[in-house]
Amino acid sequence: MTRTRILIADDHPLFRKGVREFLETKPGYEVVGEAATGREALVKAKQLKPHVVILDISMPDLNGLEATREILRAVPGAEVIILTLHESEDLVHKVLDAGARGYVLKSDAEPTLLEAIEAVRQHKAFFASKVAAMVLEAYLKGGKRLVGEKASPHELTARERQIVQLLAEGKSNKEVASALEISLHTVVTHRSNIMHKLEVHSVSELVRYAIRNNLVSA
Repeated sequence: MTRTRILIADDHPLFRKGVREFLETKPGYEVVGEAATGREALVKAKQLKPHVVILDISMPDLNGLEATREILRAVPGAEVIILTLHESEDLVHKVLDAGARGYVLKSDAEPTLLEAIEAVRQHKAFFASKVAAMVLEAYLKGGKRLVGEKASPHELTARERQIVQLLAEGKSNKEVASALEISLHTVVTHRSNIMHKLEVHSVSELVRYAIRNNLVSA
């Protein structure tokens, strides 16, 4: 029987260690790697080809939602379980839009994580709360968005969201360019377009936007 290959991505070493030790006591699971940032998770997912990525939603460099999108593009056979401290309908919707099938609260990780892994390995959704289940039902009935929800005219592209996160984490334009391997001119152009699109006029407003939209943690 094929063992389930798992990559654990969380910026807290003690939490990663706890999840790893918990999983390694169970038959049929193999933790193939760990990552401390979203970008490291993407790199290791490409290298290790895990069946399941357990991914904290609040990650430096590349948050969990953006990392999910990138990982699923790079490793189409993988499934992602998002870990979070928060239970909210809006967040569940964002997790679904990113392509993750699992949504597990950190407070309930131990009793629910194995169930979540088994579900996503069968390409089924697993959500750890009644609220999440209700949102999932609305999502499935309403297509890509919740019933009655309209796309925002100010919605950012994946690249723009990455730039917002890095700027909100305090990186300079030059550091953003280096992290994303793009030119400084491209970063400056994106930054100008982002601020115009969001109708914000300072980095502090950009940081508040990033926190509200789970691109960085408060």
